[in-house]
Amino acid sequence: MTQPIIKEIEKFLSETGLSEHRVGFLLAKNGKLVERLRAGRRVWPETEQMIRDGIARERARRIPTPDEKAGATP
Repeated sequence: MTQPIIKEIEKFLSETGLSEHRVGFLLAKNGKLVERLRAGRRVWPETEQMIRDGIARERARRIPTPDEKAGATP
């Protein structure tokens, strides 16, 4: 089950431009997460869910508001 989650993480990495270490820490409090998954290590179901929740949370947080899209400043 590691393969699908690493693909999701890879997509998130390309969307955000963040480093592997930062993304691993941000999503699962593990800076070596991406490196280990790329090496074929397994991920516990609970950790996989934490990663998916973190990606959803960060995507929602990073989506610009309509005001930001329009160039308004607070």
